[in-house]
Amino acid sequence: MMEIKHIENGRKGSFQVGENESIQAQMTYLWSGTQKIIVDHTFVSPSLQGKGIGKQLFDQMIGFAREKKIKVLPLCPFARAQFDKDPQLNDVLF
Repeated sequence: MMEIKHIENGRKGSFQVGENESIQAQMTYLWSGTQKIIVDHTFVSPSLQGKGIGKQLFDQMIGFAREKKIKVLPLCPFARAQFDKDPQLNDVLF
């Protein structure tokens, strides 16, 4: 498993592999109020695609949502697909 960092910057945040100009994978979100985040984008570099990195980012985001007791609105197609695959995630789905 790759090291995934959670970066928070005001009303925005991300779960990512790599830093600054060398980000290799990233799932970004925006806060909407205090009880919900909107996942708006997932990126995985071509060299890491097919290795489950996107799912690892997603799992980290789900852990964050459960820890903070918040809901997730998945606007990103990848995140939406992950929710659609697993009804056990409905506790955090907005």
